[in-house]
Amino acid sequence: MVMIVSEFPLVQPHLYDQQIPPVVYLSGILMFVAGLAIVRAHNVWRRDWTLFVTLCGWFLLLLGFFRAFAAGTYQRASAAASSGFFMVVEGLLFLVGAVLTVQAYRRE
Repeated sequence: MVMIVSEFPLVQPHLYDQQIPPVVYLSGILMFVAGLAIVRAHNVWRRDWTLFVTLCGWFLLLLGFFRAFAAGTYQRASAAASSGFFMVVEGLLFLVGAVLTVQAYRRE
């Protein structure tokens, strides 16, 4: 959630303007490793909130794979997107992080 807030367009308005493919590649590898760790440790397909953790792991794994193997394509697409698009996406990602945090720390 801290990373999402630090990347928010109102906090750093020109962050996505100058992305270069090696940085996109590096962040893709980090996402891939994080997603792989989540999927390996938590590949649970039950109909409760823990399914959300598994789906987030698979999403990170696939997005990291795409960013690693298509860094230039991802960089060009993000450069063409508006800051409003990033505000909506990062707002949704922050909401996902908040839901997962509340669910993980609530008492049964």
